Amino acid sequence: MPKKQKFPYLLGSKWTSHQKMWGWRHFQVITRKNEGKWVFAEMVASCDSNVRFWINARLLKDRSQWQAGWQSLQEMEETHNLALDA
Repeated sequence: MPKKQKFPYLLGSKWTSHQKMWGWRHFQVITRKNEGKWVFAEMVASCDSNVRFWINARLLKDRSQWQAGWQSLQEMEETHNLALDA
């Protein structure tokens, strides 16, 4: 039985950073790389394909740094406020 792939839906996924990174917040995963037990994602800015970086895919699970999908600042603030009210 083959091993279950970690982060199976990573490739092509879209993310919003809570902090600007190289001037941008919206990114898409264009490549994934397995390095032993680690999975890395190559991110590219949605508005500037020259802005690229690799990130440990586990960091994308940190909701204080990343939101799945492309979110507006207002949507991110509303999500944050809902989390605080809970």
